[in-house]
Amino acid sequence: MLARLILSAILLCLTATARADCGPLRSAFYEYGALYYKAGDGRWTGIDKDVVDEVARRMGCTIAPSTDSRVRIWAGLKGGSLDMSVSAMSTPEREKIVHVIPNLAERNYVLLHQEIGARSMAAFLADGHSKIGVIKSFRHGKAYEAWLDQLRAQGRVYEAPDYAALLRLFKLKRVQAVMALSAGWYPLIQQQQLAGTYKIMDWAPPREVLVGGLILSRQHVDDAQAARFGQTIRAMREDGTLKRIFERHLDAELAARLINF
Repeated sequence: MLARLILSAILLCLTATARADCGPLRSAFYEYGALYYKAGDGRWTGIDKDVVDEVARRMGCTIAPSTDSRVRIWAGLKGGSLDMSVSAMSTPEREKIVHVIPNLAERNYVLLHQEIGARSMAAFLADGHSKIGVIKSFRHGKAYEAWLDQLRAQGRVYEAPDYAALLRLFKLKRVQAVMALSAGWYPLIQQQQLAGTYKIMDWAPPREVLVGGLILSRQHVDDAQAARFGQTIRAMREDGTLKRIFERHLDAELAARLINF
């Protein structure tokens, strides 16, 4: 009996320590397609929110959410005012300041207005007039970044602060194309008023997949805690929770593709 009481006390201490080591954490979300958006009732929802909520529940974390632009989020992570954020693609430069905990594998696409005839990156570049919009601080993979650098040299790239502003530029035809992840353009194909006004072009090399996920500030989250986040995401993937979360906001085929990282 005494041994059982001692074991229970030890387990309670370990649980309390684990919880104390996991928060409160300051997290920031950014609006982007199916990843994070306002539902009809005005509440924020999306894949990123559901993933963070489930991670917090499993780990016993207190995670204080906020919503901001991607540029300000990176400034907060670098400056120490944020502990974590969501759905960022891994790059060597970013890995210096954050731990990246993979939970999705994405591809970038080019959304073109229907009347634009370009069928490749080279054709769009040769056009000489058409402009493209991107979200400031987003990364698009080696092939697209090299192409965008050429377009920037010609003054043909608009940098928007967020996805809503990017779509406004596109709808107003201030730009003839925009870069978008599949989680970004998926909600657009559900909107009947946009049907037939644009096309989705997959110009990236076949094997160019961008792996991303939760990002944890190296200033505030140590390796051991980051490993716990990684273990939790892996468990969510193995028991089907990650798949179910993605399927709440995407169709089953796209959800399966995005979690195949």
